[in-house]
Amino acid sequence: MKRIRGARRGVRWLAALAVLALVGAVAAQSLTFWSWRTEDVDAYDQFIAAFHQDHPAIDVTFTPYKNTEYNTILSTALQGGGGPDIVHLRAYGGMEPLADAGLLVPLGGKVAALKDFDPNVLKAATDRADGKVYGVPFALQTVQVLYNKDVFAKLGLSEPKTWQEFLDVARKIKASGIDALANGSKDSWTVETLFGGVAPAFYGCNAFYDRMAAGTATFEDPAFKTSLQRMVDLEPYLASNYQGVAYSDMQSLFAYGQAGMFIGGSYELATLAQLNPDLKIGSFLIPDEQGNSCETFYVDGSYGINASSQHQDADVAFIDFLASKRYGQMFTDTLKQISAVPGVLPTDPALATMADRMQKEGTPYLMLTLFRFGTPSGSTLLQNEMQAVLAGSQTVDQAAANIQRGVASWYTFH
Repeated sequence: MKRIRGARRGVRWLAALAVLALVGAVAAQSLTFWSWRTEDVDAYDQFIAAFHQDHPAIDVTFTPYKNTEYNTILSTALQGGGGPDIVHLRAYGGMEPLADAGLLVPLGGKVAALKDFDPNVLKAATDRADGKVYGVPFALQTVQVLYNKDVFAKLGLSEPKTWQEFLDVARKIKASGIDALANGSKDSWTVETLFGGVAPAFYGCNAFYDRMAAGTATFEDPAFKTSLQRMVDLEPYLASNYQGVAYSDMQSLFAYGQAGMFIGGSYELATLAQLNPDLKIGSFLIPDEQGNSCETFYVDGSYGINASSQHQDADVAFIDFLASKRYGQMFTDTLKQISAVPGVLPTDPALATMADRMQKEGTPYLMLTLFRFGTPSGSTLLQNEMQAVLAGSQTVDQAAANIQRGVASWYTFH
């Protein structure tokens, strides 16, 4: 009897060990998720908590890096066989080198929800070499003029319908004792955002974009030069000492009423609301002399899977969640950004207006969607060349010629 009881205890002990081993194996599904969205940590913690409720055996740790350092950190880690399980991918040319190197998992056949995404949206996460989709797009961003409704009301201003009216509005705001525009030029990438808000109406919106895509127009086209000149025309209305004004300064100037307008992205809404919950924001598009306008938009990036990850099933489960309408609605409600997930509608009135305009008057972000696939990229050239123009060290003609020369070193113009 003692031997039998001992054997039974031994069996129970082995069974308990097996259960503990199984629990340990399940708990080992701990995923790492890297991003450049340092400002969105609290939001992603909420999103991950919602996922964890449905998948208690999978833990996800969100780790963001500085925006300007993220690309290098991620690329170095992935090429060394390391890096995160879940990768926040840059769009268009920012994603392709990683896909070309075999560092990402193709998602076709793995994420069923992708079949419902807009094909044009999926282009931002599609590798041109093999035509495969490597990411689930997460947001659409637009660029426009944000304005302080209280400032406009106090000064009796209305949304301008022509370029001259816009300059008149800027002049009146400046005369009131605050900056007309919060925009500065210290951080070169913000100069491209300025371009995205000012230039499209003057270079011709989608008609010019299509010619550039076909290689039948160049950056020395008179219309493109005019669009650059309109940026320079705003120099008197930029933030005081604008060459020393960094991105965070721009946000603060506008949030706290020290500037009446801010040419920026739809992604600013959440940050500005955090800085000043009482700020009332309106938006409009910069028109040309005849009143024509269009709204710059782009896919901000996507969520992908590291090909070296040891947790592929758990990775796909998390990516499935990020492609769901449930997540998309959480994303847009929490971060006040336009979700790329089909069928998701913004509930924030200001964001809903931007999303509606994008559908009616949208034009793709020129440099990002066409000219970030080679070196030097169109974005790098535009940012540096126009930063120099705004500093007074070169002319618009010189900038246009330099941009054309740089892009033509890898892009074919006919």
